[in-house]
Amino acid sequence: MDWDKLRIFHSVAEIRNLTHAGSALNLSQSAVSRQISNLEKDLNLPLFTRHARGLALTSEGEILFKTTRSIFSQISATASQLAESYDQLGGTLKISATVALGSVWLAPRLPDFCKDYPHLKLQMILTDEDVDFAMREADVAIQFGQQDVDPNLVYEKLFDYRLKIYASKTYLQVNGTPTGPEDLDTHRLIVFGSQMTAPIDNVNWILKLGAEPGTVREPSLVINNAYGILQSVKNGLGIASLADFIAKDHDDLTPIFPDLKVPVVQVFFVYPKQLANSKRIEAFFKFLKQQI
Repeated sequence: MDWDKLRIFHSVAEIRNLTHAGSALNLSQSAVSRQISNLEKDLNLPLFTRHARGLALTSEGEILFKTTRSIFSQISATASQLAESYDQLGGTLKISATVALGSVWLAPRLPDFCKDYPHLKLQMILTDEDVDFAMREADVAIQFGQQDVDPNLVYEKLFDYRLKIYASKTYLQVNGTPTGPEDLDTHRLIVFGSQMTAPIDNVNWILKLGAEPGTVREPSLVINNAYGILQSVKNGLGIASLADFIAKDHDDLTPIFPDLKVPVVQVFFVYPKQLANSKRIEAFFKFLKQQI
């Protein structure tokens, strides 16, 4: 099968537009269209369907695209490893982290890492969804727990944190401070939305804390992002369970029931086994461990 045709197909399948794919490949639209038509003739099957808004892959096209994505992912990984053969650590490191962890904990530490490795470019992907390592969406992810352990990934422990209960000083001045878990019945509670990837199964544990057996409190506010919950608590909208490593940097937050036994969450540094010898990943992991 012709490599150039596959390369052009892959670009068109990613962009779903002949003109834009041509621009990315430095080819004319007619040249791209001709190569796609020739590939379809070679395979004796259609790879795309045309519609007013662009192109859509056929079922056969989806199968081929999955293969080309894997091929180009392997090539990209190999190119990255070759770039590390030089004395100066360079290339690009793609880092995935949750919005809260990336914004509040990781981002403030990156300037020091960039000073240590000025030739290394960073791409940060802040998402509360899992990334697809097989498709090289990221080289490394900072994630909670090991809920779905993948045998193709390496999990390095970074640190533990605790989900403690916090409220703003302003909220407590207006609504009073709970003296026991049962007092939460009369307070506004802010919790995680069910559509987000939670760090633990019982992430909304405060809804049951101190409640009558078999009952669950109704939250006053549901948010699908931990950073949004932090800001809501700071603005006096209610009481919530927050990561202690995030809350400790905010003097306007007050811990509620500080001696209470609370859930513990593990944070892992995760990367594909095929990148186990990556100098970039090794350098980044060592740097993060020094920050703890």
